[in-house]
Amino acid sequence: MAYAKQTQQDVAPEFEERVVAINRCSKVVKGGRRFGFAALVVVGNGKGKVGYGTGKAKEVSEAIRKATEAARKNLVEVHLKDKTLHHTVQVKCNSTRILMHPAAPGTGVISGAAARAVLELAGVHDVLTKTFGSTAPSSVVRATLEGLTSQRSREQFNALRARG
Repeated sequence: MAYAKQTQQDVAPEFEERVVAINRCSKVVKGGRRFGFAALVVVGNGKGKVGYGTGKAKEVSEAIRKATEAARKNLVEVHLKDKTLHHTVQVKCNSTRILMHPAAPGTGVISGAAARAVLELAGVHDVLTKTFGSTAPSSVVRATLEGLTSQRSREQFNALRARG
């Protein structure tokens, strides 16, 4: 009996992936330059699950594949209030600071490209963001994801207060 090999796409077709950045670096050798590529990919289902990953390879497609696999392994759950955030949050990650503010319905995602990828794939539809300091895509993605995971609902705050 033959078994079909399951690929990552067979396992989780509901996840959408977005390439945020591709970096090219070169190494000079006797015969010329050898190029390498690094990819940053964000994966999410638009319903509160999102993750990011990086991959390096000699070819762009292989780097994207590796980054996608890493992103699928690093998925986290995000708690949202309707289609926006519970409260304003400011997060510092490396030299990047990001301010995320919940917005009224119909506002849309007002954000830079790197933060927009994370927010849209997490399922956030109305949010205002501002990035301070470094705008390196890897730091912005990490800070945005950290800000989303730090969200607490009113019930969670009340439970924390009751305990203490």
